[in-house]
Amino acid sequence: MSTRDEMLGRIGAALAGADRRPPPDYTYGAVTPLPDIADTFVERVEDYRAVVERVDPEGLADAVVAALDGAARVVVPPAMPAEWLDGFTELTRTQVVTDDGALSADDLDRFDAVVTAAAVGIAVTGTVVLDHGPDQGRRALSLVPDLHVCIVLESQLVGDVPESVAPLRAAVEAGRPLTWISGPSATSDIELERVEGVHGPRNLHVLLVRDLLVHDTAPDTAPDSARATPA
Repeated sequence: MSTRDEMLGRIGAALAGADRRPPPDYTYGAVTPLPDIADTFVERVEDYRAVVERVDPEGLADAVVAALDGAARVVVPPAMPAEWLDGFTELTRTQVVTDDGALSADDLDRFDAVVTAAAVGIAVTGTVVLDHGPDQGRRALSLVPDLHVCIVLESQLVGDVPESVAPLRAAVEAGRPLTWISGPSATSDIELERVEGVHGPRNLHVLLVRDLLVHDTAPDTAPDSARATPA
């Protein structure tokens, strides 16, 4: 018997009578008390040099048009709520294309902007998380165009990162990627000069929709409401 076999045999014998309880099922609750979770989210997003504005559901379509700031070519994911894009009918000089998955990275680079929904907004870090459901589209869609207009519902906000686990679990179990966005893409060179747009959009415009957030709602209720159309 080799030394390796002897060692493994001893380990097996020692574990033979061990208690094989299943791992605990951790539940993440609201760990960060915040007086106003939406205000905190807005403040942190602005810290990243992103533009963020709070809008009422009935003003969302107009806010999307204003955020596009005259973009000539806009791409959207395949399942954006139609009423969010109602303002596009006014954009007579703007080409709006729904992504069908066939657009290459070079094709996407020819678009000025992309409009997507979101899965979660994290207040303490000012982070928007995409789980790339049909109202957010594939990952390249939010990484290549220079302007990302992202629609976040107040009901999608959580206080801190652990609270985002529950609403994102279904996407992870389905094998979808997650994209965590904390401001526009930016990095610094060796001389600490900030360079924007290296790894993604140079400009991020977040539209935070007031859809009757209840601050003490348990985070595990978020998946069903994550893509609810504002009433």
